Amino acid sequence: MRSILVVGVTGAGKSTLAAALGARLGLRYHEMDALYFTGPDWAVNATLVADVGRLTERPGWIIDSPGYPEVRDLLWERADTIVWLDYPRRVIMPRVLRRSLLRSARRERIFGGNRETWRSWLSHEHPVRWSWTQHGRRRAELALRVADPRFAHLDVHRFHDPAKADAWLRAQGRSVGGAA
Repeated sequence: MRSILVVGVTGAGKSTLAAALGARLGLRYHEMDALYFTGPDWAVNATLVADVGRLTERPGWIIDSPGYPEVRDLLWERADTIVWLDYPRRVIMPRVLRRSLLRSARRERIFGGNRETWRSWLSHEHPVRWSWTQHGRRRAELALRVADPRFAHLDVHRFHDPAKADAWLRAQGRSVGGAA
C-alpha cells in the first residue's frame, strides 16, 4: 500500500481514517476537498487536474475521496489500494450531523477559508442532505468502479462496520509514536 484512496459516503470518516493511516504508514495525506475548494465562496481550484496529477505521479500518498469527476479516473488508475468505508446510513448520519452542527456552531473555517453556516443547511448540497440523498447512489457507483476491469489492479479493503475498519487500521504499519 503506497497509493491509497479512502472512499465512502460523506460523513463515513474518510478523512479521519486517511490521516491515521497516513501516520501509521508514513505516507502523506491529502484532503480532496482542500485540493478542490481553494478560495472564498467555495471557489474551485482551476489547476485541480494538474495539482492532483503532480501529487499522484509519485508513490506514497493517501487521498480521502473517490475523486471529483475531473480527477476520478486519474486517481483510480494511479492508486494501488482502495479502503472503502461502506457503512449504513444509521452509522453515517449521526457522524455527519454532529460534524456539521459543530462546524456551524463554532463557525469553523474549512476548505479555502469557507464555513458551514446555519443558512447553508437549506442547500441541497449541504453535507447532511448530500449524505442522506447520495448514500445509495455513491455505494452503487463505488461498487461499479471496484468491479470495473480497468481497476482490477486495486487491492480493495471494504468495511461495513467501523469496528472492523478500526481493527484493520490498528494492524497497519507502525504508528508515529510507537508500535502498532
